[in-house]
Amino acid sequence: MASRRFSGMIGQGRGTRLFAGALAACLLGGVGLMAVAANLPKPSAAAAPAIKAQPARRVQRQPQPKPVTPAATAVTAPESNYVVKSILKIEGPMRQGDSYWDESHAPATGPVVITVDLAAQTVSVFRAGHEIGTAVIIYGGDDTPTPLGIFPITQKDADHVSNIYDAPMPYMLRLTNDGIAIHGSEVGDGYVTHGCIGVPTAFAKKVFGAAKLGDKVIVTRGERLATGQAITAA
Repeated sequence: MASRRFSGMIGQGRGTRLFAGALAACLLGGVGLMAVAANLPKPSAAAAPAIKAQPARRVQRQPQPKPVTPAATAVTAPESNYVVKSILKIEGPMRQGDSYWDESHAPATGPVVITVDLAAQTVSVFRAGHEIGTAVIIYGGDDTPTPLGIFPITQKDADHVSNIYDAPMPYMLRLTNDGIAIHGSEVGDGYVTHGCIGVPTAFAKKVFGAAKLGDKVIVTRGERLATGQAITAA
């Protein structure tokens, strides 16, 4: 997927990397997809690796919000695997190209969900409610936006090559039929994509190993959850 110059894409400040929105709309392992909003941007006609743009700003990791104490009349809490139990402790801001992976505090098995916050410019990987990986991402430009929504992984290909741009997309996790995927990419210096979610290649390899077909990828813009809140996706 050949790159081209693109102006005006600058990374947003990093939030807690915990998202709700689509997250709160459906259960892990449930059925079907849910539109995040009536005016979701349509998927781009094609996805591609990084496209050169203006340098991105540092991505600031802010303290996570405190969980809201449920009222006495609150419904029964969901099964614990679907609750955000912990996030990785990362000191200071994350920069373009940064990624972290630590499975030591998470069980070896359990449901996996991947969340993407375009506003915070980050991706998080959760297993059984514990964040095991996070990275700064690049995503689609204004003319080829990354779609919002909840997408099951429909294909995995460690050595994928774009049939449109004839460019490598290592450790590809396909999200849509028209080519939107998570894959390894150069991340930094203001790169953007034709709609895909680009992550550092070493991080992409770890995500590829942790995720399986059918696992959900939830893409939002600025939605967050706190530790202790439920991921009630279906």
